[in-house]
Amino acid sequence: MRRADIYYKNDLAGKLTETDEGQYIFEYDEMYIKNYPNQFLTFTMPVVEKPYIDKRLFPFFEGLIPEGWLLDIASKNWKLNRNDRMGLLLACCQNCIGAVSVQPIIHDENEE
Repeated sequence: MRRADIYYKNDLAGKLTETDEGQYIFEYDEMYIKNYPNQFLTFTMPVVEKPYIDKRLFPFFEGLIPEGWLLDIASKNWKLNRNDRMGLLLACCQNCIGAVSVQPIIHDENEE
């Protein structure tokens, strides 16, 4: 399982998870819902308490991943398969242009 904190500007907006079964889950943070109920990441994912679940990486997050020659450089430098969309998102999108950033959550060996 791979996870990331998703920030909108400097605020934790939610968590994105790729499960071991290949499902993607995005869930807005409880405090974000309370403080910014109308400040969604994208029109297709309004701020709600219910998690978003899909078998594919959500189009909004796909759009953050580089394309073309920049994708070639990123996949070679980080030795990532171009089809490893979550891996590319975690590696390339920590300092995106725009308001959204993706911060990988490093798995703690003590966690189960």
